[in-house]
Amino acid sequence: MKHLSSFTLAALAAVIGVLVVPTIRADDWNKKTIMTVSEPLQMPSCCTPDHTVTLQPGTYVMVLVNSLSDRHIVQVFDQTETHVITTILAIPNYRLQATGKTVFQYWEVPAGQPKALRAWFYPGDNFGQEFAYHKRAAVEIAAYVKTPVPAIAIDTTSADELKTAPLVIVDESGKTSQLAQVNMLPQLTAPEPVQTAQAAQRPEPAPAPAPEQTLPHTASAMPLLGLIGLASLVLFAALGFRSRRARKA
Repeated sequence: MKHLSSFTLAALAAVIGVLVVPTIRADDWNKKTIMTVSEPLQMPSCCTPDHTVTLQPGTYVMVLVNSLSDRHIVQVFDQTETHVITTILAIPNYRLQATGKTVFQYWEVPAGQPKALRAWFYPGDNFGQEFAYHKRAAVEIAAYVKTPVPAIAIDTTSADELKTAPLVIVDESGKTSQLAQVNMLPQLTAPEPVQTAQAAQRPEPAPAPAPEQTLPHTASAMPLLGLIGLASLVLFAALGFRSRRARKA
């Protein structure tokens, strides 16, 4: 019986181990991206006086913060990840075609001004992060591109305030309206070689092989688990029968 109990515990541990194997990679949950900037780049900021920050040429690390709120919070660190350069509030932005590399999109700005980063798409994701600028900066961008721009309606002084700050849409006249969850991808400009990024790149998927002529697979994994359980019961019964025969002998 001692051997039987040990075997039972081992079988149970093996089944539990199979059921809880993780299916995501370490970098996927926070979308960690290494970004190399080759010319000045403007980004929103929660905490600077003008609510923008300009990245100078160099290497930076961008991550999606695991916030307890339902907001999308993005942080940009220096290359060593010891100093937070900026914290940004973002909204989901959908694209029809995912790619196997990091994609950045930009707002057009007047000549002589740093390019303004608009959206960030992680490799393989259809949903990306569109950055919300402060209302003053959003009005300037909207007036130039003639396109509504998502904006933060109030002044913020800390990253925590981004969790509750009201979001609006600003048009070229400066008028604000309720933010709606819409697909804003058609207004995105084409990516330009301002910077490159590495995001634990996923390789491009290989072409799918031709389907084999097999019957449709519609069953779930539950019958397989049931079969495993039945086989375990048979094995336990056989071991018990053998143990009783040994004692009688």
